[in-house]
Amino acid sequence: MQRENSEMEVNLLRLKVELLCNGGKLSAKIDKGRKAGAGLAGGRYIVLPGGSCVNTAFWGNFAEESPWELAERNGTRLLMRKSEETVEEVPIEVVPHPNFYSKTTSDGTPMWKVALLHGTNCLATTVYQKCDYWKFGKRCKFCGIELSLKSRATIPVKRPRQFREVVEAAAEEGVCNHITLTTGTTASPDRGSMLLAEVVREVKSHRNIPIHVQVEPPEGDRHLDMLADVGVDTIGIHIETFDREILNEVCPGKAETMPEKYFEAWKRSIELFGEEQVSSFIIAGLGESDESILRGAEELARMGVIPYLVPLRSIVGTEFENKRPPSPKRMIPLYKQVAETLRTYGLNPIRNKAGCVRCGACSAIRESMFF
Repeated sequence: MQRENSEMEVNLLRLKVELLCNGGKLSAKIDKGRKAGAGLAGGRYIVLPGGSCVNTAFWGNFAEESPWELAERNGTRLLMRKSEETVEEVPIEVVPHPNFYSKTTSDGTPMWKVALLHGTNCLATTVYQKCDYWKFGKRCKFCGIELSLKSRATIPVKRPRQFREVVEAAAEEGVCNHITLTTGTTASPDRGSMLLAEVVREVKSHRNIPIHVQVEPPEGDRHLDMLADVGVDTIGIHIETFDREILNEVCPGKAETMPEKYFEAWKRSIELFGEEQVSSFIIAGLGESDESILRGAEELARMGVIPYLVPLRSIVGTEFENKRPPSPKRMIPLYKQVAETLRTYGLNPIRNKAGCVRCGACSAIRESMFF
């Protein structure tokens, strides 16, 4: 039995990584999901056997070439992969759009423009849907934060009351067990932290629900202290890559913040929120080496920070819209090595309270911990 379970876990890791990297073709009658957003966005959420959730892209050139196809047979949705010898079929569930998408806030704003369901039970929004790096021509080449604003799929600023009303509707529906709040970077010293704090304060005054925020390193500790004081449970401070040359090329605005500022912010955040409650995205596929990923992951883990390894997701309309994600052949060994690093330092992403690490749909780091 132990051998069967091990084989199942190996297959689950392989399947999830293939879907993250290759996406899929679509023949079932469902919409393809959103195509833009802050950072690595887009796709539909699929629940795999065993309950693992994965954010899968069904658009873009790379997805059209995927070996996987989402099909439907007699009311059952299947992932199918055909070869000359066999046909592989995996029964899955597609996370449905929640009912609160059809409702409006008290000021008449459609709730789906205020926040969206991520994974199966995480309510997420970009509080400030602009980024000053776009204004100054220094945007991250993979990010589509303002594209969804231009397409009128969202609103520029989510007001605290608006978002709290969506939280209440989603919680009543049973699809909001934790919250993710991110923001475009502002030129102010707080980097957007004050906008996040206002929303957190409003939600926490009405509901005791775990909240994750994402922000660039602010100037000094006082803004991080403020986020802890209003009730933030977990925080993401995302460096994206530990390859300085790649960071300068891909994220010219973020690269202006020196690496030591990130380490100072991570250290203070660990003091405020605790080990495993601080995370940083590491994006594979920007042009970096495996060595830089593994070195960065160890530096984070040594501090108590979760390295949240994700493959690049190409977003239509960005400079990287035609850049292919890394291959599963590359990503699976990377995930296994990062998981080994986490075990070495006694960290487990499953203990994270809220946000991307808890959701886990855009990374296979949780699945890789079984090996």
